[in-house]
Amino acid sequence: MSSPLLAPPPSETRRHWTNLLQRVALPPLEALAHGRLHASMPVEAAAGHTEARTRVTHLEAIGRTLAGLAPWLELNDVPDSAEAAAQSELRQLACAALTRAVDPDSPDRLNFTDGSQPLVDAAFLAHALLRAPESLFTALPPPTRERLLDALRSTRVITPHFNNWLLFSAMVEAALLRFTGEADLMRIDYAVRQHLAWYKGDGIYGDGPDFHWDYYNSFVIQPMLLDVLATASAHTDRWNQFTPAILERARRHAAVLERLIAPDGTFPPVGRSLAYRCGAFQHLARAALHHDLPAGLTPAQVRCALDAVIRRTLDVPGTFDRAGWLRIGLCGSQPALGEPYISTGSLYLCTAAFLPLGLPAQDPFWNSPDEPWTSVRIWRGDNLPVDRALY
Repeated sequence: MSSPLLAPPPSETRRHWTNLLQRVALPPLEALAHGRLHASMPVEAAAGHTEARTRVTHLEAIGRTLAGLAPWLELNDVPDSAEAAAQSELRQLACAALTRAVDPDSPDRLNFTDGSQPLVDAAFLAHALLRAPESLFTALPPPTRERLLDALRSTRVITPHFNNWLLFSAMVEAALLRFTGEADLMRIDYAVRQHLAWYKGDGIYGDGPDFHWDYYNSFVIQPMLLDVLATASAHTDRWNQFTPAILERARRHAAVLERLIAPDGTFPPVGRSLAYRCGAFQHLARAALHHDLPAGLTPAQVRCALDAVIRRTLDVPGTFDRAGWLRIGLCGSQPALGEPYISTGSLYLCTAAFLPLGLPAQDPFWNSPDEPWTSVRIWRGDNLPVDRALY
Protein backbone atom coordinates (compact mmCIF):
# COMPACT_ATOMS: atom_id res chain seq x y z
CA MET A 1 0.00 0.00 0.00
CA SER A 2 1.40 3.38 -0.91
CA SER A 3 2.00 5.92 1.83
CA PRO A 4 -0.45 8.86 2.08
CA LEU A 5 0.49 12.02 0.26
CA LEU A 6 2.14 14.59 2.45
CA ALA A 7 1.41 18.30 2.21
CA PRO A 8 4.21 20.03 0.35
CA PRO A 9 6.64 21.88 2.61
CA PRO A 10 6.33 25.66 2.72
CA SER A 11 8.26 27.39 -0.01
CA GLU A 12 11.23 29.62 0.64
CA THR A 13 8.96 32.54 -0.12
CA ARG A 14 6.48 31.53 2.56
CA ARG A 15 9.28 31.08 5.10
CA HIS A 16 10.61 34.51 4.22
CA TRP A 17 7.18 36.10 4.60
CA THR A 18 6.51 34.49 7.98
CA ASN A 19 9.94 35.48 9.28
CA LEU A 20 9.55 39.05 8.07
CA LEU A 21 5.98 39.42 9.34
CA GLN A 22 7.12 38.13 12.71
CA ARG A 23 9.92 40.70 12.72
CA VAL A 24 7.45 43.51 11.99
CA ALA A 25 4.72 42.40 14.39
CA LEU A 26 6.71 41.37 17.45
CA PRO A 27 7.77 44.80 18.79
CA PRO A 28 4.28 46.32 19.13
CA LEU A 29 2.50 43.15 20.23
CA GLU A 30 5.19 42.09 22.68
CA ALA A 31 5.39 45.57 24.18
CA LEU A 32 1.65 45.85 24.74
CA ALA A 33 1.31 42.28 25.97
CA HIS A 34 3.89 43.07 28.67
CA GLY A 35 2.45 46.47 29.57
CA ARG A 36 5.24 48.63 28.20
CA LEU A 37 3.94 49.89 24.84
CA HIS A 38 3.73 53.53 25.87
CA ALA A 39 7.05 53.31 27.67
CA SER A 40 9.06 51.66 24.90
CA MET A 41 7.53 52.54 21.53
CA PRO A 42 9.29 55.42 19.75
CA VAL A 43 7.14 58.13 18.18
CA GLU A 44 8.72 59.26 14.93
CA ALA A 45 6.65 62.01 13.33
CA ALA A 46 6.92 65.14 11.22
CA ALA A 47 8.48 68.13 12.98
CA GLY A 48 5.97 69.80 15.27
CA HIS A 49 3.54 66.88 15.31
CA THR A 50 5.11 64.46 17.78
CA GLU A 51 3.00 65.51 20.76
CA ALA A 52 -0.28 65.17 18.89
CA ARG A 53 0.68 61.84 17.38
CA THR A 54 1.74 60.46 20.77
CA ARG A 55 -1.93 60.49 21.80
CA VAL A 56 -2.99 58.20 18.95
CA THR A 57 -0.07 56.26 17.52
CA HIS A 58 -0.24 53.28 19.88
CA LEU A 59 -3.71 52.21 18.70
CA GLU A 60 -2.40 52.72 15.16
CA ALA A 61 0.40 50.24 15.72
CA ILE A 62 -1.86 47.56 17.20
CA GLY A 63 -4.85 47.93 14.90
CA ARG A 64 -2.77 47.96 11.73
CA THR A 65 -0.45 45.16 12.79
CA LEU A 66 -3.38 42.89 13.56
CA ALA A 67 -5.28 43.82 10.39
CA GLY A 68 -2.53 42.25 8.28
CA LEU A 69 -1.57 39.50 10.71
CA ALA A 70 -5.13 38.26 11.33
CA PRO A 71 -5.64 35.77 8.45
CA TRP A 72 -2.43 33.97 9.35
CA LEU A 73 -3.39 33.84 13.03
CA GLU A 74 -6.73 32.30 12.02
CA LEU A 75 -5.14 29.58 9.87
CA ASN A 76 -5.42 26.10 11.39
CA ASP A 77 -3.26 23.01 10.98
CA VAL A 78 0.01 24.62 9.98
CA PRO A 79 2.28 21.64 9.19
CA ASP A 80 5.63 23.42 9.40
CA SER A 81 6.77 23.29 13.02
CA ALA A 82 8.75 26.54 12.95
CA GLU A 83 5.87 28.43 11.37
CA ALA A 84 3.38 26.88 13.79
CA ALA A 85 5.52 27.93 16.77
CA ALA A 86 5.78 31.51 15.48
CA GLN A 87 2.04 31.63 14.83
CA SER A 88 1.26 30.29 18.31
CA GLU A 89 3.52 32.89 19.92
CA LEU A 90 1.90 35.76 18.05
CA ARG A 91 -1.61 34.48 18.82
CA GLN A 92 -0.82 34.50 22.52
CA LEU A 93 0.80 37.91 22.36
CA ALA A 94 -2.15 39.32 20.41
CA CYS A 95 -4.65 38.11 23.00
CA ALA A 96 -2.56 39.43 25.87
CA ALA A 97 -2.11 42.73 24.04
CA LEU A 98 -5.84 43.17 23.41
CA THR A 99 -6.56 42.39 27.05
CA ARG A 100 -4.25 45.18 28.20
CA ALA A 101 -5.49 47.51 25.47
CA VAL A 102 -8.98 47.72 26.98
CA ASP A 103 -8.21 47.13 30.65
CA PRO A 104 -9.28 50.30 32.50
CA ASP A 105 -6.49 49.77 35.02
CA SER A 106 -3.76 49.25 32.47
CA PRO A 107 -1.18 52.00 31.92
CA ASP A 108 -1.25 50.85 28.30
CA ARG A 109 -5.00 51.24 27.84
CA LEU A 110 -5.45 52.50 24.29
CA ASN A 111 -7.17 55.71 23.27
CA PHE A 112 -10.39 55.14 21.29
CA THR A 113 -12.05 58.55 21.68
CA ASP A 114 -9.57 61.43 22.13
CA GLY A 115 -9.21 63.18 18.77
CA SER A 116 -10.42 61.93 15.40
CA GLN A 117 -7.59 59.49 14.51
CA PRO A 118 -8.82 56.71 16.86
CA LEU A 119 -11.77 56.08 14.54
CA VAL A 120 -9.33 55.13 11.79
CA ASP A 121 -7.45 52.59 13.82
CA ALA A 122 -10.46 51.24 15.65
CA ALA A 123 -11.62 50.36 12.12
CA PHE A 124 -8.37 48.58 11.30
CA LEU A 125 -8.71 46.70 14.58
CA ALA A 126 -12.33 45.86 13.72
CA HIS A 127 -11.12 44.60 10.34
CA ALA A 128 -8.64 42.36 12.15
CA LEU A 129 -11.42 40.91 14.33
CA LEU A 130 -13.47 40.09 11.24
CA ARG A 131 -10.47 38.43 9.62
CA ALA A 132 -9.69 36.31 12.70
CA PRO A 133 -12.88 35.98 14.76
CA GLU A 134 -11.72 32.84 16.58
CA SER A 135 -8.14 33.87 17.30
CA LEU A 136 -8.72 37.54 18.09
CA PHE A 137 -12.20 37.56 19.61
CA THR A 138 -13.53 34.19 20.74
CA ALA A 139 -10.17 33.34 22.32
CA LEU A 140 -10.29 36.43 24.53
CA PRO A 141 -11.58 36.28 28.11
CA PRO A 142 -15.29 37.30 28.27
CA PRO A 143 -14.59 40.59 30.12
CA THR A 144 -12.06 41.56 27.45
CA ARG A 145 -14.55 40.79 24.69
CA GLU A 146 -17.14 43.08 26.26
CA ARG A 147 -14.61 45.85 26.84
CA LEU A 148 -13.42 45.57 23.28
CA LEU A 149 -16.97 45.90 21.94
CA ASP A 150 -17.51 48.89 24.22
CA ALA A 151 -14.32 50.46 22.88
CA LEU A 152 -15.58 50.06 19.32
CA ARG A 153 -18.95 51.57 20.25
CA SER A 154 -17.22 54.49 21.93
CA THR A 155 -15.80 55.66 18.59
CA ARG A 156 -19.30 56.70 17.52
CA VAL A 157 -18.60 60.09 19.12
CA ILE A 158 -16.12 60.77 16.29
CA THR A 159 -17.54 62.29 13.10
CA PRO A 160 -15.80 60.85 10.03
CA HIS A 161 -14.49 63.11 7.30
CA PHE A 162 -16.40 63.17 4.01
CA ASN A 163 -14.05 60.78 2.23
CA ASN A 164 -12.71 57.24 2.79
CA TRP A 165 -13.26 57.82 6.52
CA LEU A 166 -16.93 56.94 6.06
CA LEU A 167 -15.74 53.36 5.65
CA PHE A 168 -14.02 53.46 9.02
CA SER A 169 -17.37 54.06 10.72
CA ALA A 170 -18.91 51.36 8.53
CA MET A 171 -16.18 48.86 9.42
CA VAL A 172 -16.68 49.43 13.15
CA GLU A 173 -20.41 48.83 12.71
CA ALA A 174 -19.75 45.72 10.63
CA ALA A 175 -17.69 44.23 13.45
CA LEU A 176 -20.39 45.09 16.00
CA LEU A 177 -22.98 43.48 13.71
CA ARG A 178 -20.86 40.34 13.40
CA PHE A 179 -20.24 39.93 17.12
CA THR A 180 -23.44 41.31 18.67
CA GLY A 181 -26.08 41.12 15.93
CA GLU A 182 -26.74 44.83 16.38
CA ALA A 183 -25.27 47.89 14.67
CA ASP A 184 -26.08 51.35 13.37
CA LEU A 185 -26.90 50.27 9.83
CA MET A 186 -27.24 53.87 8.69
CA ARG A 187 -23.48 54.31 9.05
CA ILE A 188 -22.94 51.32 6.76
CA ASP A 189 -25.58 52.46 4.30
CA TYR A 190 -24.19 55.99 4.07
CA ALA A 191 -20.63 54.74 3.45
CA VAL A 192 -21.70 52.25 0.78
CA ARG A 193 -24.00 54.57 -1.13
CA GLN A 194 -21.62 57.51 -0.96
CA HIS A 195 -18.74 55.47 -2.37
CA LEU A 196 -20.98 54.23 -5.16
CA ALA A 197 -21.68 57.88 -5.94
CA TRP A 198 -17.94 58.62 -5.93
CA TYR A 199 -17.09 55.89 -8.46
CA LYS A 200 -14.89 57.42 -11.18
CA GLY A 201 -14.67 54.50 -13.61
CA ASP A 202 -12.24 51.71 -14.54
CA GLY A 203 -12.27 50.19 -11.06
CA ILE A 204 -11.46 53.38 -9.11
CA TYR A 205 -13.46 55.24 -6.47
CA GLY A 206 -12.86 58.84 -5.54
CA ASP A 207 -11.51 59.50 -2.05
CA GLY A 208 -14.49 61.75 -1.44
CA PRO A 209 -15.94 63.75 -4.34
CA ASP A 210 -12.51 64.29 -5.93
CA PHE A 211 -10.07 61.89 -7.56
CA HIS A 212 -6.55 61.68 -6.12
CA TRP A 213 -3.56 59.83 -7.58
CA ASP A 214 -2.65 57.62 -4.62
CA TYR A 215 -3.11 54.11 -3.28
CA TYR A 216 -6.15 54.71 -1.07
CA ASN A 217 -8.33 52.41 -3.16
CA SER A 218 -6.02 49.67 -1.92
CA PHE A 219 -5.09 50.99 1.52
CA VAL A 220 -8.71 51.43 2.58
CA ILE A 221 -11.54 51.81 0.10
CA GLN A 222 -11.86 48.54 -1.79
CA PRO A 223 -10.82 46.11 0.99
CA MET A 224 -13.10 47.74 3.56
CA LEU A 225 -16.02 48.16 1.17
CA LEU A 226 -15.82 44.48 0.21
CA ASP A 227 -15.50 43.17 3.77
CA VAL A 228 -18.18 45.47 5.20
CA LEU A 229 -20.61 44.17 2.57
CA ALA A 230 -19.54 40.56 3.03
CA THR A 231 -20.15 40.83 6.77
CA ALA A 232 -23.45 42.67 6.45
CA SER A 233 -24.81 40.20 3.88
CA ALA A 234 -25.08 37.57 6.60
CA HIS A 235 -27.61 39.80 8.38
CA THR A 236 -29.43 41.71 5.64
CA ASP A 237 -29.85 41.69 1.89
CA ARG A 238 -30.35 45.43 1.56
CA TRP A 239 -27.01 45.99 -0.24
CA ASN A 240 -26.84 42.76 -2.23
CA GLN A 241 -27.96 44.54 -5.40
CA PHE A 242 -24.67 46.46 -5.43
CA THR A 243 -22.39 43.48 -4.93
CA PRO A 244 -21.90 42.33 -8.55
CA ALA A 245 -20.74 45.76 -9.74
CA ILE A 246 -18.50 46.24 -6.69
CA LEU A 247 -16.87 42.83 -7.23
CA GLU A 248 -16.29 43.55 -10.92
CA ARG A 249 -14.66 46.87 -10.09
CA ALA A 250 -12.56 45.20 -7.40
CA ARG A 251 -11.19 42.65 -9.84
CA ARG A 252 -10.28 45.37 -12.29
CA HIS A 253 -8.41 47.31 -9.62
CA ALA A 254 -6.53 44.17 -8.59
CA ALA A 255 -5.45 43.71 -12.20
CA VAL A 256 -4.18 47.29 -12.36
CA LEU A 257 -2.27 46.92 -9.10
CA GLU A 258 -0.48 43.82 -10.39
CA ARG A 259 0.59 45.74 -13.50
CA LEU A 260 2.00 48.56 -11.36
CA ILE A 261 4.64 46.26 -9.86
CA ALA A 262 7.80 46.73 -11.91
CA PRO A 263 10.23 43.91 -12.71
CA ASP A 264 12.46 44.97 -9.80
CA GLY A 265 9.61 45.13 -7.28
CA THR A 266 9.31 48.91 -7.28
CA PHE A 267 6.07 50.75 -8.00
CA PRO A 268 5.23 54.38 -8.87
CA PRO A 269 5.84 56.56 -5.77
CA VAL A 270 2.69 58.58 -6.40
CA GLY A 271 0.43 60.18 -3.84
CA ARG A 272 0.31 60.35 -0.08
CA SER A 273 1.01 57.74 2.60
CA LEU A 274 3.88 56.09 0.76
CA ALA A 275 5.35 55.30 4.18
CA TYR A 276 2.84 52.45 4.39
CA ARG A 277 5.25 50.68 2.03
CA CYS A 278 3.98 47.37 0.63
CA GLY A 279 0.61 48.01 2.29
CA ALA A 280 -0.19 49.80 -0.97
CA PHE A 281 -1.01 46.33 -2.33
CA GLN A 282 -3.48 45.26 0.36
CA HIS A 283 -6.27 44.97 -2.21
CA LEU A 284 -4.27 42.63 -4.46
CA ALA A 285 -3.24 40.58 -1.42
CA ARG A 286 -6.88 40.38 -0.31
CA ALA A 287 -7.96 39.20 -3.76
CA ALA A 288 -5.42 36.39 -3.55
CA LEU A 289 -6.54 35.48 -0.02
CA HIS A 290 -10.17 35.19 -1.13
CA HIS A 291 -9.40 33.36 -4.39
CA ASP A 292 -10.92 36.27 -6.27
CA LEU A 293 -8.15 37.26 -8.65
CA PRO A 294 -9.21 38.68 -12.03
CA ALA A 295 -9.12 36.51 -15.13
CA GLY A 296 -5.60 36.30 -16.52
CA LEU A 297 -3.82 36.50 -13.15
CA THR A 298 -2.55 33.26 -11.65
CA PRO A 299 -1.93 32.86 -7.91
CA ALA A 300 1.75 32.14 -8.60
CA GLN A 301 2.40 35.32 -10.53
CA VAL A 302 0.66 37.37 -7.83
CA ARG A 303 2.76 35.64 -5.16
CA CYS A 304 5.93 36.49 -7.04
CA ALA A 305 4.84 40.08 -7.62
CA LEU A 306 3.90 40.65 -3.97
CA ASP A 307 7.12 39.00 -2.85
CA ALA A 308 9.12 41.41 -4.99
CA VAL A 309 7.33 44.41 -3.47
CA ILE A 310 7.68 43.12 0.08
CA ARG A 311 11.40 42.57 -0.33
CA ARG A 312 11.89 45.92 -2.08
CA THR A 313 10.18 47.87 0.70
CA LEU A 314 11.08 45.94 3.86
CA ASP A 315 14.38 44.16 3.15
CA VAL A 316 16.22 47.48 2.93
CA PRO A 317 18.80 48.93 5.35
CA GLY A 318 17.24 51.61 7.54
CA THR A 319 13.73 50.10 7.54
CA PHE A 320 13.96 49.23 11.25
CA ASP A 321 15.56 51.09 14.12
CA ARG A 322 17.99 49.36 16.49
CA ALA A 323 15.14 48.13 18.69
CA GLY A 324 13.27 46.68 15.71
CA TRP A 325 10.59 49.33 15.23
CA LEU A 326 9.64 50.50 11.74
CA ARG A 327 10.91 53.88 10.57
CA ILE A 328 9.22 56.32 8.24
CA GLY A 329 10.06 55.68 4.60
CA LEU A 330 9.21 53.69 1.48
CA CYS A 331 12.72 52.38 0.84
CA GLY A 332 14.76 52.59 4.03
CA SER A 333 14.60 55.61 6.35
CA GLN A 334 13.05 58.61 4.54
CA PRO A 335 11.52 60.87 7.21
CA ALA A 336 10.56 63.51 4.62
CA LEU A 337 7.87 61.07 3.39
CA GLY A 338 6.05 61.46 6.70
CA GLU A 339 2.97 63.65 6.36
CA PRO A 340 1.63 65.34 9.52
CA TYR A 341 -0.77 62.41 10.10
CA ILE A 342 2.05 59.82 9.88
CA SER A 343 3.85 58.45 12.92
CA THR A 344 5.50 55.22 13.95
CA GLY A 345 2.23 53.38 14.52
CA SER A 346 0.93 54.36 11.08
CA LEU A 347 3.69 52.40 9.38
CA TYR A 348 2.34 49.02 10.45
CA LEU A 349 -0.21 49.01 7.65
CA CYS A 350 2.61 47.34 5.66
CA THR A 351 1.42 44.08 7.23
CA ALA A 352 -1.60 44.15 4.88
CA ALA A 353 0.58 42.86 2.03
CA PHE A 354 0.95 39.58 3.96
CA LEU A 355 -2.75 38.62 3.89
CA PRO A 356 -2.15 35.51 1.71
CA LEU A 357 -0.36 33.88 4.64
CA GLY A 358 -3.92 33.05 5.67
CA LEU A 359 -3.91 30.46 2.87
CA PRO A 360 -2.53 27.01 3.74
CA ALA A 361 0.86 26.00 2.39
CA GLN A 362 -0.77 23.51 0.02
CA ASP A 363 -2.88 26.21 -1.65
CA PRO A 364 -1.91 26.97 -5.28
CA PHE A 365 -0.86 30.44 -4.16
CA TRP A 366 2.00 28.82 -2.27
CA ASN A 367 2.78 25.52 -3.95
CA SER A 368 2.60 26.49 -7.64
CA PRO A 369 5.93 27.03 -9.43
CA ASP A 370 7.13 30.62 -9.71
CA GLU A 371 5.70 32.63 -12.58
CA PRO A 372 6.73 36.06 -13.87
CA TRP A 373 4.21 38.84 -13.33
CA THR A 374 2.90 41.08 -16.08
CA SER A 375 5.56 43.79 -16.14
CA VAL A 376 8.34 41.20 -16.13
CA ARG A 377 6.83 39.53 -19.17
CA ILE A 378 6.09 42.79 -21.01
CA TRP A 379 9.59 44.20 -20.50
CA ARG A 380 11.34 41.00 -21.54
CA GLY A 381 9.46 41.09 -24.82
CA ASP A 382 6.62 38.59 -24.35
CA ASN A 383 3.73 39.11 -26.76
CA LEU A 384 0.88 39.68 -24.26
CA PRO A 385 -2.71 40.75 -24.98
CA VAL A 386 -3.54 44.42 -24.58
CA ASP A 387 -4.86 45.69 -21.26
CA ARG A 388 -8.54 46.65 -21.40
CA ALA A 389 -10.40 49.16 -19.27
CA LEU A 390 -13.61 48.31 -17.44
CA TYR A 391 -16.51 50.08 -19.11
